[in-house]
Amino acid sequence: MSQNPSEPTSPLVADERADPPFLDSDRRALEAWLELYRQTLPIKVGGLTAEQLCRRSVPPSTLSLIGIVRHLTKVERYWFGNIAAGQSIPMLYRENDPDGDFNEADPATALRDLDAYHAQLPVSRQQAAAVDDLDQPLPGLRHDEPLNLRWVYLHMIEEYARHLGHVDLLREAIDGSTGY
Repeated sequence: MSQNPSEPTSPLVADERADPPFLDSDRRALEAWLELYRQTLPIKVGGLTAEQLCRRSVPPSTLSLIGIVRHLTKVERYWFGNIAAGQSIPMLYRENDPDGDFNEADPATALRDLDAYHAQLPVSRQQAAAVDDLDQPLPGLRHDEPLNLRWVYLHMIEEYARHLGHVDLLREAIDGSTGY
């Protein structure tokens, strides 16, 4: 299915990623890996129409590229806002469905959802930067248990790595695009 040249698309993002250093401190290494994955997502979803971003290419799964973008926006906001910063921010995309980030993907909002992801990243970075020590308990609890920023960083790296694998498959099914 070819694109209509006048139809808006997600921004094409130049690949300016750099591999994380081989020798680094714990914090800088964790941040570098998370940043690499944060930078990868916009590259992988660039140049697609709202319809393509919402396409569920692997039935019966509800996964779509924009669903993954919405999910990663939600987890960025939750882990860094609620847990690292100790705020009480409502979960995104859950008004009608606990899996609304995936299930309620809509071409009418897809490009705005992508903008929300980009807007969340500097907020998440700032909230993490406010934590001085990787090992100190964070103000927010998870299942009534304390955790530290190291755990949050490791979880976010795992979250991105897992979903970027999904993104690879979904993007290839949409237009054949492959690559790291």
